[in-house]
Amino acid sequence: MVGTFSYKFDTPTFKGTSTFPTGLFINGKFVDPVEDATIDVINPTNAKVIGKVAIGSSRDVDIAVKVAQDAFDKSWGLNVAGSERGKLLWKLADLMEQNADELAALEALDVGKAYSVARNFDINGCIATLRYYAGWSDKDHGQTIETDENKLAYTRHEPIGVVGQIIPWNLPLVMMCWKIGPALATGNTIVLKPSEVTPLSALRMCSLVNEAGYPAGVVNIINGLGSTVGQAMSEHMGIEKIAFTGSTVTGRKIMEAAARTNLKNVTLELGGKSPNIIFDDAEIEQAVKWAAHGIYFNHGQACAAGSRIFVQAGIYDEFMKRFTAHSQALTLGDPFEPTTYQGPQVSQTQFDRIMNYIDSGKKDGAKVHIGGGRHGSEGYFIQPTIFTNCRPEMKIVKEEIFGPVAVVIKFTDEEDVVRQANDTAYGLASAIFTQNINLALRVAHKIQAGTVWINCTNFPEVNVPFGGYKQSGIGRELGEYALRNYTAVKAVHVNLGHKM
Repeated sequence: MVGTFSYKFDTPTFKGTSTFPTGLFINGKFVDPVEDATIDVINPTNAKVIGKVAIGSSRDVDIAVKVAQDAFDKSWGLNVAGSERGKLLWKLADLMEQNADELAALEALDVGKAYSVARNFDINGCIATLRYYAGWSDKDHGQTIETDENKLAYTRHEPIGVVGQIIPWNLPLVMMCWKIGPALATGNTIVLKPSEVTPLSALRMCSLVNEAGYPAGVVNIINGLGSTVGQAMSEHMGIEKIAFTGSTVTGRKIMEAAARTNLKNVTLELGGKSPNIIFDDAEIEQAVKWAAHGIYFNHGQACAAGSRIFVQAGIYDEFMKRFTAHSQALTLGDPFEPTTYQGPQVSQTQFDRIMNYIDSGKKDGAKVHIGGGRHGSEGYFIQPTIFTNCRPEMKIVKEEIFGPVAVVIKFTDEEDVVRQANDTAYGLASAIFTQNINLALRVAHKIQAGTVWINCTNFPEVNVPFGGYKQSGIGRELGEYALRNYTAVKAVHVNLGHKM
């Protein structure tokens, strides 16, 4: 029998009860998994169990893929005009807007992020994303290509079919909307796996998908472990495309599985170790505030986090003075308190991982400028941490920590900082702070990263592509570019007069 999650929120920022089924969502219904199994949902604020959700297996993936293919063949895909797909996406966005406070509360509860951030950034961004792709649903056209007067050639952008999508735990609802938006706009059917760590918002969305009027089988949600459900999706011969956001290590496994099986199209948005370059002429107070946002946003649990902060020697001391004060003034605590900026890390596993990196930095000789320890006595809170006296070979400089830990490095000139900024296996994002636009653009063009923010950071837009260079991934999400992930280009040649 399908279980139910029910939670009564009685907080300063949200009051209400959220109740929804916790089964797998297949063919428009919540169902029990083939192999009866559940996993605990943990509140990261106090490490207590707040519920259980069903987890699937490869057999459930098989069922979902069959259902999704049937829906693609009979009630979706090329059977539904783009304008109609757009109406459904817009309706889903409207329903998210009507339930925005509840969805934000679920994200705050499950992930541990501040409710104000979940409400104003995550949910508003999700709604904007779905509306953006609703507008694209009838505008992703092919081309008519001139050859000669005796031949007509044109291209069609056709949906791929059944696509698999695997989303992470750090921004679950945002990542879900980034993926389902372009996939549904272009007419694909979906089998999606949320993170088993943060499954609640995806399960709540299932009812909204039904309410919006999507045909059964168009969207299917299979909660489960990466080693079972994720692997089954990556290897499945009936899934022609897979999109993944998460670690580079897992991205490699997905790419390998795709190569071993049906050579499915793969989009990967992976890790990062983003440089944040602050030149002597930067507007220092703004640079401090943006740098703090760059590393502490979402408790540092962001692939684009500006975790390597390069500060030019002329303003280094003043920057450190202000950045230290700003970091120490951040409010850590209950995500539902209105003044809270930073909540807990998402899990015990992530807490331990970050603390291991902090210990590594200490052992390697870096200086803990501030922080470096646990905050409070329960939950998974970590103090905002700044390291100085860092060398390029240190793990804390080279590897993605995914927590509120910054390394600050002094540099001398443009050539010096570009070399250091590019000395990484990653290339997801970067930021530059200067009032010299020529310098800003020159350095932006030299940085090996998919995104360069100038005089801001961690500031995406739904109509601007996002993705990485090097080991930060393959392909782009957001903007018109994301449509390419979910369409196959077909060329049609029509002979009007050529004779053999």
